Amino acid sequence: MTEWLTAEMSDAEILFKELSGYMKSEDIAQLETAYQFSETAHQGQFRKTGDPYISHPIAVANILAQWHLDPQALTAALLHDVMEDAHVSKDEISKKFGKPVAELVDGLSKLDKIEFQSQEQAQAENFRKMLLAMARDVRVILIKLADRLHNMRTLNVMQAEKRRRIARETMEIYAPIANRLGLNTIYQELQELAFRNLYPVRYQVLSKAIKAARGNRREVVGKILDSIKQRLQEAGIEAQVTGREKHLYSIYKKMLEKSLSFSEVLDVYGFRITVKDVAACYLALGELHGLYKPIPGMFKDYIAIPKANGYQSLHTTLFGPFGTPIEVQIRTLDMHRIAEAGVASHWLYKSSEASLNELQQSTHQWLQNLLEIQSESGDSVEFLEHLKVDLFPDEVYVFTPKGKIMSLPRGATAVDFAYSVHTDIGNRCVAVKINHELMALRTELRSGDRVEIITASHAKPNPSWLSFVVTGKARSHIRHFLKTMHYEESVRLGERLLNQALTGLKPDKVKIDDSHWNKLLRDGGARSRQEILADIGLGKRLAVVVARRLLSLSGPLTREGKKIPGTVTIRGTEGMAVQFAKCCRPIPGDPIIGYIKKGQGMVIHTHDCSVIAKIHAPPEKILDVEWSPETSKPFDVSIELTVANQRGVLAKVAAEIAEAGSNIDNVSMEEGESSAYTSIHFTLQVTNRMHLAQLIRSLRRIPEVVRIARVKG
Repeated sequence: MTEWLTAEMSDAEILFKELSGYMKSEDIAQLETAYQFSETAHQGQFRKTGDPYISHPIAVANILAQWHLDPQALTAALLHDVMEDAHVSKDEISKKFGKPVAELVDGLSKLDKIEFQSQEQAQAENFRKMLLAMARDVRVILIKLADRLHNMRTLNVMQAEKRRRIARETMEIYAPIANRLGLNTIYQELQELAFRNLYPVRYQVLSKAIKAARGNRREVVGKILDSIKQRLQEAGIEAQVTGREKHLYSIYKKMLEKSLSFSEVLDVYGFRITVKDVAACYLALGELHGLYKPIPGMFKDYIAIPKANGYQSLHTTLFGPFGTPIEVQIRTLDMHRIAEAGVASHWLYKSSEASLNELQQSTHQWLQNLLEIQSESGDSVEFLEHLKVDLFPDEVYVFTPKGKIMSLPRGATAVDFAYSVHTDIGNRCVAVKINHELMALRTELRSGDRVEIITASHAKPNPSWLSFVVTGKARSHIRHFLKTMHYEESVRLGERLLNQALTGLKPDKVKIDDSHWNKLLRDGGARSRQEILADIGLGKRLAVVVARRLLSLSGPLTREGKKIPGTVTIRGTEGMAVQFAKCCRPIPGDPIIGYIKKGQGMVIHTHDCSVIAKIHAPPEKILDVEWSPETSKPFDVSIELTVANQRGVLAKVAAEIAEAGSNIDNVSMEEGESSAYTSIHFTLQVTNRMHLAQLIRSLRRIPEVVRIARVKG
């Protein structure tokens, strides 16, 4: 190791000195081999700072060594760039350092290899792959975070635009992931470095202001420290008391969010008290509340209800001397370790304590949720959107009927809660009881609520839920269900359209069997018969073209070019594959036509619809359709009434609509041409034209109704 004693190798010396404190000699020997291998691979390569490239892997390994990570992770850290920058193969790493190390290095190297259409897509795909690798082995993300931390520390050598892009990415994704994994120290440093590079002028102004104010604060901090120490000593509580410096970014964020001036934020003093056990935490809290008055509503017990990342502490805010606000955190030494090192504390402090196990379980559960969301979203940009929701949770804590505590992001609704319990509960929920009272599913939950979900076997997710759910899990499951349902309905519609086309073209005694379908699938590049039928239902393929192709495979066409007889029957219950145009709102009894719209399926219009008249579509995309005689589903219809401005007229109209067996879906009013009259627009639900005619006759009998008409367009 004598060659490491040169000045430029001092980082390597520091690393191996740190390792000797907790690693076996044979493990250190493997790491020496990995270091020499990496140094040789990166020979002649330099960073933008001018340092030899090997300085970067050493710095990453140094960060991981402070968490006492295992030899495999540190070996992977030293080798994490050799595959990409030095073209070393995975097999070579596997033979020399073992398969687990090769898997870690491969997982880290794969992130930057795919070409994408857009920067957003590239970023999203990289994070998707990183988080999937992390779900298999959390060490991948620990190495990646250490890698990002060192890059952020040396970011000043980059061009301004690249600096801002990397800083924004760090602020939006890497820092929140560090926070989610409980890596508090790294989380804060990443935020500070990102803030400095994103807003350099703001950073410098705040930095100067804090240095100027620090001298004036020292006396106040000293006085408060002494009084807290004395009070705890008198009560016989062993404790370490320290003043907490506020980070620049947290000051900036508070100024922005709460519209406070710099002096107002800085006037809040922070202290941390570390005691030996949980009982001492609550005893210390009692003594503090006796010393200084607590500010109502500013106490949080994260010991009884830990944060999702495993963080535990008591938080209280007090009126200090001269009315100065004091923020105090009270925790045990073990809680402090977890607060600083998060999931890394599993390696750093080997312990069988429940708190560590719970932290690992909660992290594992979160990672499994990510895998579940990924398998259903498919789209990497959509996956990143779900992930960002989970990474910025200002949490609320609610109870299940059995008293289990569940944490959800602030703004979460009953539907979010249902999906967090189980996917099936979410998919089948129909109502909710919050604190034993029936409430709407969109109700936002508050900490302390007792939530009971009511389900029904026939129920299914409603597309409108997407407008109010906030968790990535709920959003991804709802979207997945709707996509699946849309696909299945499109397959059924496609089958009907294809059968109609075949009826018009098929010569007698011609049979279409699996061999014809298989040939069509091979020629058409489709994976299954369902895919072709879904494409027909969604308008991506024309039924008549598919029908002719199938028939040409089964024998000569004898009725080529003949107009397809028959019509498609519409029941109104086809679901998302068949849509009813909002421009003309067709109802049973109206003469209708179907328009195959690419990607949306069949859209039903009335024959006299002005919108469909303007669409210059190929004849094969316009279909003859007719209503099924069994249709009983309610359909939306728009009507407009002109009524005399008299008291109680709206109540009379609403009563008549209810009496006629119709439901009001929407109502709006506007002043008529004269102040004596008002126009009322209704969206009503009726079963058919006859029902609408009866309703209009009933409304005409009201003396105040001057004019009534159905609105199309």
